Amino acid sequence: MTPDQARELAILSRGISRQIALLIDRQGKPFMVLVGDPGGIYIPDISGARRGAGRLRGLRLVHTHLAGEGLTEEDLMDMVFLRLDAITALTVDDMGGPVDVYDATLMPPNDEGKSYRRMGPVPYHRNSIDYLAQVEALEDELARSGAVLTTGGDASGKRDRAILVSVSTAPRPAQEISLTELADLADTAGLDVGGTMIQRVRALNPKTILGKGKLAELEVTALQENAGVILFDQVLTPAQMRNLADVTERKILDRTQLILDIFAQHATTRSGKLQVELAQLQYTLPRLVGKNGALDRLMGGIGGRGPGETKLELDRRRVRERITRIKKELTGLRKRRKATRMRRAKAGLPVIALVGYTNAGKSTLLNTLTRSEVLAEDKLFATLDPTTRRLRFPEEREIILTDTVGFIRELPDELKEAFRATLEELDAADVLLHVADAGHPELETHIGAVEDILRDMDLADIPRILVLNKWDSMNDEQRMLTHNMYPDAIPACAQDRPSLRPLVSAVLAKAFPGWREATTQDWDPITPEGDAETDEAFPETGA
Repeated sequence: MTPDQARELAILSRGISRQIALLIDRQGKPFMVLVGDPGGIYIPDISGARRGAGRLRGLRLVHTHLAGEGLTEEDLMDMVFLRLDAITALTVDDMGGPVDVYDATLMPPNDEGKSYRRMGPVPYHRNSIDYLAQVEALEDELARSGAVLTTGGDASGKRDRAILVSVSTAPRPAQEISLTELADLADTAGLDVGGTMIQRVRALNPKTILGKGKLAELEVTALQENAGVILFDQVLTPAQMRNLADVTERKILDRTQLILDIFAQHATTRSGKLQVELAQLQYTLPRLVGKNGALDRLMGGIGGRGPGETKLELDRRRVRERITRIKKELTGLRKRRKATRMRRAKAGLPVIALVGYTNAGKSTLLNTLTRSEVLAEDKLFATLDPTTRRLRFPEEREIILTDTVGFIRELPDELKEAFRATLEELDAADVLLHVADAGHPELETHIGAVEDILRDMDLADIPRILVLNKWDSMNDEQRMLTHNMYPDAIPACAQDRPSLRPLVSAVLAKAFPGWREATTQDWDPITPEGDAETDEAFPETGA
């Protein structure tokens, strides 16, 4: 901005008694001219304006200040959320003459934790900053600080980068533990974690969950780490989701959306896909909102269809109709599974159901006991659909062993409803094998979360056996402490068949009252003699 340009801008601004702003691209050409009021300027949506090749917008904002003040907090927030190359304020005196220039730019990651650099005041005729060189140097530093930004993963294997955020009234240590689990969920979903932010508050902000200052700090962190996703550990309300989307162009996800996405990736059977779709639709429906509440009307009879029905109403109606169809299909699924359970009951086969926190080793245990090849990965929610196998022992004893979806604390309500058909397998169980990861630092919390869910489902009265899996991952001192906490639990290593002998003895004792444990000295109780068919061969029974 030359001195002549500064004088002309100042004269025009004072002449109309309003702030004037120019959005200038990196070639020095005005992209947009804005006229505000005496105290500020409203900047319209410029999300589609991408004038630069880097992370920043490629636009610099130059505007006048009529009260003689420097850059305000509002100016700096605009620079952050709009990702401007720089922001400049030119003060104007009462006679319409230019006075001083104030500048600010964003900063790359630094030890001081500063988000932006302020410069000025500098007399307008001595302002000699090379803005193009300055922004090129900034983007070079940003490029060195993080990976290349992706917007959804691609065939080259690049993954989205996310900032994990926890805003809660809980103590900070509890939030840190929860974020660790969220990071595991993010990794399972295909996200790379670029950083975390924790804030303990007395009450959550009903509009944006975070205050504007903290939001600006979060936006700068995302910019510095080149993160395209902001992932909240809490469940966001529709209003919070909408308001956050208004202030940032980054993808906003909450814990429920992340879990639903993982379920969608892992669902393979028809029933699993239906249940995931139902959960997603139930989550989406209240978030289909318009700016006018009067538009929220249902289609009904004459006058309720045709051109008078908005796209929003059509979307809502289609979602509701699809939810109704899916629920009917799932009702039929529950009836078929109920019939299957009745046939098993008539056959007199005890049903042993594997339950536990996600990634505790349930599928691995099923594979080892039945010599099956059910998918078992070191990831959260690797198993979604129930898998059933028949296990036969000498003396003509048989049991039905069922693997179920893993539990997680704060399980979204949408998933509880959608997976009712799956979890109804537990209603027919004679014994529940509660499998827990003995080496996990949150063992007690995980066990408590599973017990809470079982109580919520009215399954607390079914006999249970607590299995402390991954016993080999602990040292002697940890084993002693864990055994003292859970003296009735059975230590095991799901990948080691000999270690499962005490577990099988306990299962048979529960499944067949009066069975004598002494018989295990004469034979190997974990050698299956029955079938190990796949679920695809028996889609209804799974056995």
